[in-house]
Amino acid sequence: MATKQQTLQAMDNPIDHNELDAALKRCDSDWNSAQAHGLLCGRLAVLGTDGAMMWIEQILGEQCSANSPEAECAQMLDDLFQLTWRQLAERQSEFEPLLPDDDEEMAVRAASIGFWCEGFLHGMVSGKHAEALKKQLAKEPLAGLIKDMLEITRASFDVDEDEESSESAYTELVEYVRVAVQLAYEELAEIRTAGGESAVSQAVSDSVH
Repeated sequence: MATKQQTLQAMDNPIDHNELDAALKRCDSDWNSAQAHGLLCGRLAVLGTDGAMMWIEQILGEQCSANSPEAECAQMLDDLFQLTWRQLAERQSEFEPLLPDDDEEMAVRAASIGFWCEGFLHGMVSGKHAEALKKQLAKEPLAGLIKDMLEITRASFDVDEDEESSESAYTELVEYVRVAVQLAYEELAEIRTAGGESAVSQAVSDSVH
């Protein structure tokens, strides 16, 4: 469910949507913070923790020297990875997509949840995949989930809709995404197991490079 302050807490380091977004811009990343978190969740669903380094390299590129803007981003991304993986792995319904504060304009929030879903889908279905993964993604409930996420990427703000209706619709979208990601993580558990995981890791690696 959307919170008033979309700040995720990793250990003692808060992870704020806008702060991460600004850091990514400073290091000239092509990804914004919502897209990056969506991508992470997609990678975690199919690869588990094996996808972490691959994800950071995809967001920042392979070059990351000490004291550079990329190093700052890398630390923030690692904190985000650690928190998100724990939330999904512990299966305690604590997972939250990283999105702008509820104080932001609705148009900004609607665009951000679209970006988030875009990143998530890219993380799950881009590039070549092991046959087992392709079959799993083609079956329910994942097939329907992917279709719904595609629709959310087209989410927009209706200027003629009253504020209360817009807030309600947005809250429902965030809650859907929150639950859907946890469901996808559960459904893809076998894909992440030893044996199948190496094949999927290679497939996603091929899509990154």
